[in-house]
Amino acid sequence: MDPAPATPAPPARQPARQRLMALLKIAVTALGLYLVLRGLDFRALLDTLRTVRLGWMAAGAALIALSLIVRAYRWHLVLHGVGSSIRFGRLVELYLVGSFFNAFLPSGLGGDVVRAAEAAQNVDSGVAAGTVFLDRLTGLMALFGMALALLPFRPDDFPPQLAWTIGLICAVGLVGGLALIEGRLLRGVVNRLPAALRVAGGGFLDRLTTTIHRCGRRPAAAALLVSIGFNLMQVGWWATTGRALGLSVPFGYYLLVVPIMSLALLVPSIGGLGVRESVAPALFAGAGLAPEQAVALTLLVFGLERVASLLGAPVYLATVLDFKEITQRRKVRKANKAS
Repeated sequence: MDPAPATPAPPARQPARQRLMALLKIAVTALGLYLVLRGLDFRALLDTLRTVRLGWMAAGAALIALSLIVRAYRWHLVLHGVGSSIRFGRLVELYLVGSFFNAFLPSGLGGDVVRAAEAAQNVDSGVAAGTVFLDRLTGLMALFGMALALLPFRPDDFPPQLAWTIGLICAVGLVGGLALIEGRLLRGVVNRLPAALRVAGGGFLDRLTTTIHRCGRRPAAAALLVSIGFNLMQVGWWATTGRALGLSVPFGYYLLVVPIMSLALLVPSIGGLGVRESVAPALFAGAGLAPEQAVALTLLVFGLERVASLLGAPVYLATVLDFKEITQRRKVRKANKAS
């Protein structure tokens, strides 16, 4: 039986560094949207958005909801590797709640805090935080690998400088991720670091090294394979959103562009908003889309992802009510014992 679930809630007071990061994300998003929208025909953009077909949007929302279950299974593989016994259904609940927090908190850390706090009831708190990081790392590595594999098949009019930049980022990220998961190189580097660096961030590097060592390569490799499946689902909801707008973009083109678009999430912003809109016109030009159509697509995907994240709200409320009920029962039992 799992221990009583902790009430998932974002931190009440964020450190100054996290507040500054939140402000940076808001500023980057606002600046990106301003620079993009001022160069577009706003009426044409609105006309494109008015053509939305709700049936295709519903299909996209269903894919996003299903992807949360897939990602929960990926985290389950990592947690199982470190000896956790948290039930899979609970992990799905946490991913739903985490998605809700990440979608509506500028810091984007609420969901990870919830997941790490819950896992810490079952394994060491440092290892719990490490599993969240490793879960995200496998997702990024799959993204980097897909982008590298598909870049050689980019359209002829794809911007060469952008292609080289993306290729370099993906190659460095993929090699770095593989080095981390392999473990021995990371352990050797961490052991040689000065003590001041090893204790930075509450000893995060030591905790990460411990997590990777306890997890092992097989669960990490399995999580990586699941990440590829998730990224294909992500391509699917971009494609269904394109169909909702009546855009005739081949699915193969989305396979190339979506992993690259997803790299925008690495830039400090609110869910990539403002950043994806900045690169979308160039990326989708090869598919014959006008800038207004490309930006409409990214805005609609952003909105769809936020709407789908609302699924976590009732789960969060139910968890809070359940936690209060459990707490009340404990108080009654203690009072009965005392009497």
